Amino acid sequence: MPKPQPKFAAALSVRDTTEDALAEVIRQALDDLAAPVDLAMVFLSPHHAQHVETVAKELTRLLGTSNVIGCTGESIIGESREAEDTPAISLWLAHLPETTIVPMHLEFQRTADGGSIVGWSDQLPNTWPADAASLVLAEPFSFPTDLLLERINEDHPGMPVIGGMSSGSYQPGENRLIMGDKVLESGGVFVYVQGNVRIRSVVSQGCRPIGDPFVITKAERNVVYELGGHPALQQVEAIFKTLPVKDQQLVSRGLHIGRVVDEYQSDRSQGDFIVRNVVGIEKESGALMIGDYVKPGQTVQFHVRDEFSASAELKQLFAELKKDGCQAASVLTFTCNGRGTKLFSQPHHDATCVTNAFGKIPNAGFFAAGEIGPVAGRNFLHGFTASVAVMEASAE
Repeated sequence: MPKPQPKFAAALSVRDTTEDALAEVIRQALDDLAAPVDLAMVFLSPHHAQHVETVAKELTRLLGTSNVIGCTGESIIGESREAEDTPAISLWLAHLPETTIVPMHLEFQRTADGGSIVGWSDQLPNTWPADAASLVLAEPFSFPTDLLLERINEDHPGMPVIGGMSSGSYQPGENRLIMGDKVLESGGVFVYVQGNVRIRSVVSQGCRPIGDPFVITKAERNVVYELGGHPALQQVEAIFKTLPVKDQQLVSRGLHIGRVVDEYQSDRSQGDFIVRNVVGIEKESGALMIGDYVKPGQTVQFHVRDEFSASAELKQLFAELKKDGCQAASVLTFTCNGRGTKLFSQPHHDATCVTNAFGKIPNAGFFAAGEIGPVAGRNFLHGFTASVAVMEASAE
């Protein structure tokens, strides 16, 4: 007998009232799925935050599963639309036969040694298969996502972790997570998925390199003092002089630095760097302060970001995935709250790229306060990035 295939559905509502919006997405998504729900994800704009308890309880009751996770988001993605600064609820449903799904509420617990992440389920296998993947939604003020990703990278190398940080509020205690019929104000919701579905990742950091790569020759924590034996700022100034006027303007608006993830890789391309912001300059010493910890011996290259580079990279990554044989059945899109119309001149950019690449398939997600996804085989927390989980049936 042929292996049963996974099925997906998604719906978006921009109705003003939570009751009407929730009823619309449940009705539409269930009709389209026409199968039992094994996993559901829901994303709500801040307009619906005061009713999030009702949303959680109604979803678990009407969908017939406790495998419901979700969060609040500054703006919401559904199908080919990005609903920015407007009331919106997006619902994504999955029917996943012969698949193990283990949702967990993880929290950071301080200890005498510093701290650890607790909440891991006893249902997790001792050894995670190579085809396992995980989806994560986390609260940015209370959960050290970098620590979680470091542990996953060490304990389960190569397993993709894809998701985003809840958004819509800039104060602790106001973002919300959903797990089953419960509403959480802190921590992270981690879902282990393994079986009859393959989850691939696309991480578009939206930057392009400028100048030549450098080896860090002097650094401490997040301060880079020397590149290639010369003050870091001096190297930036030398590159700046060689750039066209348009790129000089981009550098003036915001400079980024990419660190090579795999130093043993000889041929490096745009997707082999983890990109971080240059956050400050020490003019006296010529040092640069960046949003990452680095050390001497690492290879870095400066980057700039604009809408054309960001658009071209996302389209290229989707094309490469299709060339690799990916037959996408559904996607989850976690894009930065600094993208959308803040970056692109046309609305619905990232959602439209998904549709143009894969056709009209179920798509849901939100604008995150940090995006999670792998680069060169290791998972990172990003900014200004589109991180996309691409679902397809597993191989026979």
